[in-house]
Amino acid sequence: MAPGVLMLSGSWCRRWRPVLVMLAIDAAFAVMNIMIKKALDAGTDRLVLITLRQLVAAVVLAPIAYFRERKMRPKLTTEICVHLFFSAALGAALTQYLFLVGLQYTSATFACAFANILPVLTFLVALLFRLETLNLKQAVGISKAAGAVVCIAGALVLSLYKGVALTSKAASGGHAGGGGYSSRQRATATCTLFAACLCYASWFLIQSKVGKKYPAIYSGAALTFLISFLQAAALSLVLQRGFAMWLLKSKLAIATVLYSGVVGSGIGFLAMSWCVEKRGPLFAAAFTPLIQILVAVIDTSFLHTPLYLGSVLGSALVISGLYFVLWGKSKETQTQTHTAKPTECNEENKVQQQQIV
Repeated sequence: MAPGVLMLSGSWCRRWRPVLVMLAIDAAFAVMNIMIKKALDAGTDRLVLITLRQLVAAVVLAPIAYFRERKMRPKLTTEICVHLFFSAALGAALTQYLFLVGLQYTSATFACAFANILPVLTFLVALLFRLETLNLKQAVGISKAAGAVVCIAGALVLSLYKGVALTSKAASGGHAGGGGYSSRQRATATCTLFAACLCYASWFLIQSKVGKKYPAIYSGAALTFLISFLQAAALSLVLQRGFAMWLLKSKLAIATVLYSGVVGSGIGFLAMSWCVEKRGPLFAAAFTPLIQILVAVIDTSFLHTPLYLGSVLGSALVISGLYFVLWGKSKETQTQTHTAKPTECNEENKVQQQQIV
Protein backbone atom coordinates (compact mmCIF):
# COMPACT_ATOMS: atom_id res chain seq x y z
CA MET A 1 0.00 0.00 0.00
CA ALA A 2 1.28 3.48 -0.89
CA PRO A 3 2.59 5.71 1.94
CA GLY A 4 0.08 8.42 1.04
CA VAL A 5 -2.83 6.01 1.44
CA LEU A 6 -1.46 4.84 4.80
CA MET A 7 -1.11 8.43 6.00
CA LEU A 8 -4.66 9.22 4.83
CA SER A 9 -6.13 6.18 6.58
CA GLY A 10 -4.19 7.01 9.75
CA SER A 11 -5.47 10.59 9.68
CA TRP A 12 -9.04 9.35 9.14
CA CYS A 13 -8.69 6.98 12.11
CA ARG A 14 -7.41 9.72 14.42
CA ARG A 15 -10.22 12.06 13.37
CA TRP A 16 -13.09 9.59 13.69
CA ARG A 17 -11.88 7.43 16.57
CA PRO A 18 -13.37 9.72 19.28
CA VAL A 19 -16.69 9.73 17.39
CA LEU A 20 -16.76 5.93 17.20
CA VAL A 21 -15.81 5.66 20.88
CA MET A 22 -18.63 8.04 21.90
CA LEU A 23 -21.11 6.08 19.78
CA ALA A 24 -19.99 2.87 21.52
CA ILE A 25 -20.27 4.53 24.95
CA ASP A 26 -23.80 5.78 24.22
CA ALA A 27 -24.87 2.34 22.98
CA ALA A 28 -23.41 0.74 26.12
CA PHE A 29 -25.18 3.27 28.37
CA ALA A 30 -28.47 2.73 26.55
CA VAL A 31 -28.25 -1.04 27.09
CA MET A 32 -27.30 -0.45 30.74
CA ASN A 33 -30.36 1.74 31.37
CA ILE A 34 -32.65 -0.86 29.82
CA MET A 35 -31.07 -3.64 31.92
CA ILE A 36 -31.40 -1.60 35.12
CA LYS A 37 -35.06 -0.86 34.33
CA LYS A 38 -35.80 -4.54 33.77
CA ALA A 39 -33.94 -5.54 36.95
CA LEU A 40 -35.89 -2.99 39.02
CA ASP A 41 -39.19 -4.20 37.56
CA ALA A 42 -38.16 -7.76 38.45
CA GLY A 43 -37.78 -6.77 42.14
CA THR A 44 -34.08 -5.98 42.56
CA ASP A 45 -33.55 -3.52 45.42
CA ARG A 46 -32.35 -0.08 44.34
CA LEU A 47 -29.81 0.39 47.12
CA VAL A 48 -28.39 -3.09 46.65
CA LEU A 49 -27.97 -2.46 42.93
CA ILE A 50 -26.18 0.86 43.57
CA THR A 51 -23.99 -0.59 46.35
CA LEU A 52 -22.78 -3.57 44.34
CA ARG A 53 -22.33 -1.49 41.20
CA GLN A 54 -20.06 0.95 43.05
CA LEU A 55 -18.05 -1.94 44.50
CA VAL A 56 -17.52 -3.50 41.07
CA ALA A 57 -16.49 -0.14 39.60
CA ALA A 58 -14.00 0.46 42.43
CA VAL A 59 -12.48 -3.01 41.91
CA VAL A 60 -12.15 -2.38 38.15
CA LEU A 61 -10.56 1.07 38.46
CA ALA A 62 -8.31 0.46 41.50
CA PRO A 63 -5.54 -1.54 39.74
CA ILE A 64 -5.62 0.79 36.72
CA ALA A 65 -5.26 3.81 39.00
CA TYR A 66 -2.50 2.17 41.02
CA PHE A 67 -0.22 1.32 38.08
CA ARG A 68 -1.03 4.34 35.92
CA GLU A 69 -0.67 7.03 38.60
CA ARG A 70 1.64 5.55 41.23
CA LYS A 71 4.37 8.12 40.47
CA MET A 72 2.10 11.18 40.34
CA ARG A 73 -0.51 10.44 43.01
CA PRO A 74 -0.68 13.31 45.55
CA LYS A 75 -0.89 12.70 49.28
CA LEU A 76 -4.38 12.39 50.71
CA THR A 77 -5.12 15.21 53.15
CA THR A 78 -8.15 15.76 55.37
CA GLU A 79 -9.42 18.48 53.04
CA ILE A 80 -9.16 16.22 50.00
CA CYS A 81 -10.92 13.37 51.84
CA VAL A 82 -13.81 15.70 52.76
CA HIS A 83 -14.14 16.81 49.13
CA LEU A 84 -14.06 13.18 47.98
CA PHE A 85 -16.73 12.25 50.53
CA PHE A 86 -19.17 14.88 49.23
CA SER A 87 -18.17 14.13 45.65
CA ALA A 88 -19.10 10.48 46.20
CA ALA A 89 -22.37 11.40 47.90
CA LEU A 90 -23.55 13.85 45.24
CA GLY A 91 -21.98 12.38 42.12
CA ALA A 92 -22.54 8.68 42.73
CA ALA A 93 -24.67 7.46 45.64
CA LEU A 94 -27.39 10.13 45.85
CA THR A 95 -27.58 10.86 42.12
CA GLN A 96 -27.88 7.19 41.20
CA TYR A 97 -30.45 6.49 43.91
CA LEU A 98 -32.70 9.37 42.82
CA PHE A 99 -32.31 8.39 39.16
CA LEU A 100 -33.27 4.78 39.91
CA VAL A 101 -36.37 5.94 41.82
CA GLY A 102 -37.43 7.94 38.79
CA LEU A 103 -36.57 5.06 36.47
CA GLN A 104 -38.66 2.63 38.51
CA TYR A 105 -41.74 4.87 38.42
CA THR A 106 -41.67 5.55 34.69
CA SER A 107 -40.15 4.29 31.43
CA ALA A 108 -36.47 4.24 30.54
CA THR A 109 -37.14 6.62 27.64
CA PHE A 110 -38.74 9.19 29.97
CA ALA A 111 -35.88 8.91 32.49
CA CYS A 112 -33.19 9.31 29.84
CA ALA A 113 -35.01 12.33 28.40
CA PHE A 114 -34.53 14.09 31.72
CA ALA A 115 -30.81 13.30 31.66
CA ASN A 116 -30.52 15.63 28.64
CA ILE A 117 -31.19 18.67 30.84
CA LEU A 118 -28.03 17.99 32.85
CA PRO A 119 -25.63 20.22 30.81
CA VAL A 120 -28.18 23.06 30.87
CA LEU A 121 -28.82 22.64 34.59
CA THR A 122 -25.06 22.60 35.21
CA PHE A 123 -24.82 25.90 33.33
CA LEU A 124 -27.59 27.43 35.46
CA VAL A 125 -26.02 26.24 38.74
CA ALA A 126 -22.62 27.59 37.64
CA LEU A 127 -24.32 30.88 36.69
CA LEU A 128 -25.88 31.05 40.16
CA PHE A 129 -22.45 30.69 41.77
CA ARG A 130 -20.92 33.14 39.27
CA LEU A 131 -18.74 30.51 37.67
CA GLU A 132 -20.39 31.22 34.31
CA THR A 133 -21.17 34.51 32.57
CA LEU A 134 -24.23 35.53 30.57
CA ASN A 135 -24.13 38.61 28.36
CA LEU A 136 -27.53 39.13 26.73
CA LYS A 137 -26.11 41.84 24.47
CA GLN A 138 -24.18 39.24 22.48
CA ALA A 139 -25.41 36.40 20.28
CA VAL A 140 -23.57 33.87 22.46
CA GLY A 141 -25.39 35.01 25.59
CA ILE A 142 -28.76 35.05 23.84
CA SER A 143 -28.15 31.52 22.54
CA LYS A 144 -27.33 30.19 26.01
CA ALA A 145 -30.30 31.95 27.62
CA ALA A 146 -32.73 30.81 24.90
CA GLY A 147 -31.39 27.26 25.13
CA ALA A 148 -31.92 27.18 28.89
CA VAL A 149 -35.51 28.45 28.54
CA VAL A 150 -36.34 25.97 25.76
CA CYS A 151 -34.78 23.12 27.72
CA ILE A 152 -36.80 23.92 30.86
CA ALA A 153 -39.95 24.22 28.73
CA GLY A 154 -39.23 20.76 27.35
CA ALA A 155 -38.84 19.36 30.87
CA LEU A 156 -42.23 20.87 31.79
CA VAL A 157 -43.85 19.31 28.71
CA LEU A 158 -42.34 15.94 29.65
CA SER A 159 -43.71 16.27 33.19
CA LEU A 160 -47.18 17.71 32.60
CA TYR A 161 -48.29 16.50 29.16
CA LYS A 162 -48.69 12.84 28.28
CA GLY A 163 -50.62 13.02 25.02
CA VAL A 164 -51.80 10.21 22.82
CA ALA A 165 -49.92 6.94 22.33
CA LEU A 166 -47.89 6.96 19.13
CA THR A 167 -47.47 3.19 19.12
CA SER A 168 -50.50 0.99 18.56
CA LYS A 169 -51.83 -1.35 21.19
CA ALA A 170 -50.70 -4.26 19.07
CA ALA A 171 -47.16 -2.92 19.07
CA SER A 172 -47.17 -2.19 22.77
CA GLY A 173 -48.63 -5.54 23.57
CA GLY A 174 -50.58 -4.18 26.51
CA HIS A 175 -47.40 -3.85 28.50
CA ALA A 176 -48.32 -2.77 31.99
CA GLY A 177 -45.09 -1.03 32.60
CA GLY A 178 -45.48 1.24 29.64
CA GLY A 179 -48.93 2.72 30.13
CA GLY A 180 -49.73 1.69 33.73
CA TYR A 181 -47.95 4.56 35.47
CA SER A 182 -50.29 6.78 37.47
CA SER A 183 -50.14 10.57 37.56
CA ARG A 184 -48.71 10.36 41.06
CA GLN A 185 -45.94 8.01 39.92
CA ARG A 186 -45.17 10.30 36.97
CA ALA A 187 -44.98 13.31 39.31
CA THR A 188 -42.71 11.40 41.70
CA ALA A 189 -40.47 10.36 38.82
CA THR A 190 -40.27 13.95 37.58
CA CYS A 191 -39.26 15.28 41.01
CA THR A 192 -36.65 12.57 41.66
CA LEU A 193 -35.15 12.79 38.16
CA PHE A 194 -34.89 16.57 38.41
CA ALA A 195 -33.32 16.20 41.86
CA ALA A 196 -30.85 13.66 40.45
CA CYS A 197 -29.81 16.08 37.70
CA LEU A 198 -29.50 18.90 40.24
CA CYS A 199 -27.28 16.76 42.48
CA TYR A 200 -25.09 15.79 39.55
CA ALA A 201 -24.88 19.40 38.36
CA SER A 202 -23.78 20.41 41.87
CA TRP A 203 -21.25 17.59 41.80
CA PHE A 204 -19.44 19.30 38.93
CA LEU A 205 -18.72 22.27 41.21
CA ILE A 206 -17.21 20.01 43.87
CA GLN A 207 -15.37 17.92 41.31
CA SER A 208 -13.71 21.01 39.85
CA LYS A 209 -12.12 21.64 43.27
CA VAL A 210 -11.23 17.96 43.68
CA GLY A 211 -9.53 17.99 40.27
CA LYS A 212 -7.35 20.93 41.26
CA LYS A 213 -6.37 19.55 44.67
CA TYR A 214 -6.13 15.89 43.60
CA PRO A 215 -5.27 15.78 39.86
CA ALA A 216 -4.86 11.98 39.74
CA ILE A 217 -8.12 11.40 37.84
CA TYR A 218 -8.20 7.59 37.93
CA SER A 219 -7.22 7.36 41.61
CA GLY A 220 -9.81 10.00 42.44
CA ALA A 221 -12.50 8.09 40.57
CA ALA A 222 -11.56 4.79 42.25
CA LEU A 223 -11.68 6.44 45.69
CA THR A 224 -15.01 8.09 44.84
CA PHE A 225 -16.53 4.74 43.86
CA LEU A 226 -15.14 3.12 47.02
CA ILE A 227 -16.52 5.85 49.28
CA SER A 228 -19.90 5.80 47.55
CA PHE A 229 -19.97 2.00 48.00
CA LEU A 230 -19.48 2.47 51.75
CA GLN A 231 -22.13 5.21 51.85
CA ALA A 232 -24.71 3.14 49.97
CA ALA A 233 -23.91 0.02 52.03
CA ALA A 234 -24.33 1.92 55.30
CA LEU A 235 -27.65 3.40 54.15
CA SER A 236 -28.85 -0.03 53.01
CA LEU A 237 -28.06 -1.64 56.37
CA VAL A 238 -29.85 1.18 58.23
CA LEU A 239 -33.00 1.22 56.11
CA GLN A 240 -33.39 -2.49 55.43
CA ARG A 241 -32.34 -5.00 58.05
CA GLY A 242 -31.46 -8.54 57.06
CA PHE A 243 -29.22 -10.05 54.43
CA ALA A 244 -31.83 -11.67 52.19
CA MET A 245 -31.99 -8.63 49.91
CA TRP A 246 -28.25 -8.89 49.19
CA LEU A 247 -28.73 -12.22 47.43
CA LEU A 248 -29.10 -11.63 43.71
CA LYS A 249 -31.50 -14.39 42.75
CA SER A 250 -31.82 -13.85 39.01
CA LYS A 251 -29.29 -13.95 36.21
CA LEU A 252 -30.59 -10.57 35.05
CA ALA A 253 -29.77 -8.94 38.41
CA ILE A 254 -26.25 -10.41 38.43
CA ALA A 255 -25.64 -9.40 34.81
CA THR A 256 -26.96 -5.88 35.50
CA VAL A 257 -24.65 -5.36 38.49
CA LEU A 258 -21.59 -6.61 36.60
CA TYR A 259 -22.40 -4.78 33.37
CA SER A 260 -23.22 -1.45 35.04
CA GLY A 261 -20.13 -1.66 37.26
CA VAL A 262 -17.61 -2.84 34.66
CA VAL A 263 -18.94 -1.18 31.50
CA GLY A 264 -21.12 1.66 32.80
CA SER A 265 -18.84 2.99 35.52
CA GLY A 266 -15.44 1.40 34.84
CA ILE A 267 -14.81 1.20 31.10
CA GLY A 268 -17.34 3.95 30.41
CA PHE A 269 -15.47 6.35 32.68
CA LEU A 270 -12.11 5.56 31.07
CA ALA A 271 -13.48 5.90 27.53
CA MET A 272 -15.32 9.14 28.34
CA SER A 273 -12.20 10.60 29.95
CA TRP A 274 -10.20 9.75 26.81
CA CYS A 275 -12.78 11.45 24.56
CA VAL A 276 -12.87 14.56 26.77
CA GLU A 277 -9.07 14.68 26.66
CA LYS A 278 -9.03 14.40 22.86
CA ARG A 279 -11.97 16.65 21.91
CA GLY A 280 -13.09 18.45 25.09
CA PRO A 281 -16.21 18.28 27.30
CA LEU A 282 -18.54 19.93 24.77
CA PHE A 283 -17.81 17.18 22.25
CA ALA A 284 -18.81 14.51 24.79
CA ALA A 285 -21.92 16.43 25.91
CA ALA A 286 -23.14 16.72 22.31
CA PHE A 287 -23.63 12.94 22.17
CA THR A 288 -25.88 12.83 25.27
CA PRO A 289 -29.23 12.81 23.38
CA LEU A 290 -28.18 9.73 21.43
CA ILE A 291 -28.57 7.63 24.59
CA GLN A 292 -32.25 8.55 24.81
CA ILE A 293 -32.81 7.84 21.11
CA LEU A 294 -31.23 4.38 21.41
CA VAL A 295 -33.20 3.66 24.60
CA ALA A 296 -36.43 4.71 22.89
CA VAL A 297 -35.72 2.39 19.94
CA ILE A 298 -35.03 -0.57 22.25
CA ASP A 299 -37.93 0.34 24.55
CA THR A 300 -40.56 0.53 21.82
CA SER A 301 -39.26 -2.04 19.34
CA PHE A 302 -38.09 -4.87 21.59
CA LEU A 303 -39.72 -4.27 24.99
CA HIS A 304 -43.00 -2.97 23.49
CA THR A 305 -43.28 0.02 25.81
CA PRO A 306 -45.80 2.60 24.49
CA LEU A 307 -44.37 5.90 23.27
CA TYR A 308 -46.47 9.01 23.95
CA LEU A 309 -46.68 12.33 22.13
CA GLY A 310 -45.72 14.30 25.25
CA SER A 311 -42.44 12.39 25.55
CA VAL A 312 -41.56 13.09 21.90
CA LEU A 313 -42.41 16.81 22.05
CA GLY A 314 -40.72 17.30 25.42
CA SER A 315 -37.61 15.43 24.30
CA ALA A 316 -37.39 17.48 21.10
CA LEU A 317 -37.51 20.73 23.10
CA VAL A 318 -34.96 19.49 25.63
CA ILE A 319 -32.53 18.38 22.92
CA SER A 320 -32.99 21.64 20.98
CA GLY A 321 -32.32 23.68 24.10
CA LEU A 322 -29.27 21.57 24.89
CA TYR A 323 -27.70 22.25 21.49
CA PHE A 324 -28.44 25.97 21.75
CA VAL A 325 -26.51 26.08 25.03
CA LEU A 326 -23.68 23.93 23.68
CA TRP A 327 -23.40 26.11 20.55
CA GLY A 328 -23.22 29.25 22.66
CA LYS A 329 -20.66 27.69 24.97
CA SER A 330 -18.49 26.51 22.05
CA LYS A 331 -18.50 29.99 20.47
CA GLU A 332 -17.65 31.53 23.83
CA THR A 333 -14.74 29.13 24.27
CA GLN A 334 -13.43 29.94 20.78
CA THR A 335 -13.62 33.67 21.51
CA GLN A 336 -11.77 33.26 24.80
CA THR A 337 -9.10 31.17 23.09
CA HIS A 338 -8.50 33.78 20.35
CA THR A 339 -8.44 36.56 22.94
CA ALA A 340 -5.98 34.70 25.15
CA LYS A 341 -3.44 34.08 22.38
CA PRO A 342 -2.43 37.74 21.79
CA THR A 343 -2.17 38.23 25.55
CA GLU A 344 0.17 35.27 25.85
CA CYS A 345 2.25 36.58 22.95
CA ASN A 346 2.51 40.01 24.57
CA GLU A 347 3.63 38.45 27.85
CA GLU A 348 6.26 36.41 26.03
CA ASN A 349 7.50 39.55 24.24
CA LYS A 350 7.77 41.39 27.54
CA VAL A 351 9.78 38.56 29.08
CA GLN A 352 12.10 38.45 26.04
CA GLN A 353 12.62 42.23 26.17
CA GLN A 354 13.45 42.07 29.89
CA GLN A 355 15.95 39.29 29.24
CA ILE A 356 17.63 41.31 26.46
CA VAL A 357 17.83 44.45 28.63
